[in-house]
Amino acid sequence: MDNTILKDIYKKRSKVAINSLKANHFDALYTDTIQEAAQKTLSLIPESTTVGIGGSVTIREIGLVNALKKQGNIIFSHWEEGLTPEEKADKRKKALTSDIYLTSSNAITLNGQLVNIDGTGNRVGAMVFGPKKIIIIAGANKLVNNLDEAFARIRNIAAPLNGSRLNLKTPCALTGKCVDCDSPDRMCNVSVVIHKKPNLSDITVILVGETLGY
Repeated sequence: MDNTILKDIYKKRSKVAINSLKANHFDALYTDTIQEAAQKTLSLIPESTTVGIGGSVTIREIGLVNALKKQGNIIFSHWEEGLTPEEKADKRKKALTSDIYLTSSNAITLNGQLVNIDGTGNRVGAMVFGPKKIIIIAGANKLVNNLDEAFARIRNIAAPLNGSRLNLKTPCALTGKCVDCDSPDRMCNVSVVIHKKPNLSDITVILVGETLGY
């Protein structure tokens, strides 16, 4: 596919989603490139703040982890190598009350709904309440028309890819096909739809005209 055509569609769909997100009381904006997204995000994060980071491929793809470390922020990320289970749990808990929480969304509807599925629940918990500010960054490839498409995207695209990335023994990771599994590694334990911005949360959604994350 011609990249210029894809970019044009991404931009048009993002505009629809942003208008809907704003109508649902989220702060929402569009950036055309990964670089612009990173710059905008950093402009929202003072050097003195603590930053919790969900297990997001998108956040790592745009280079924010290293940028924040260079900026001097204290970062709580549970997926760093070498952490014990106890240390991972501690990082997850500290991220819930960080000044800033960075993550992506599994899917975003054109009606302005944020749709996510979690295995542990720390990420979706932080997206709803806890951190002083939540910044959600998502590539336009995650835009879908409605909730049915959102959950289909998660089960058929995001879950198998993330399961494979994390070397999980779920059916979707092993076969590429989602089933209602009872695997100890199951990722689909908690489903959350944020229809409108929660009353006490400060949420900014940054849509990027690129293919990002899973």
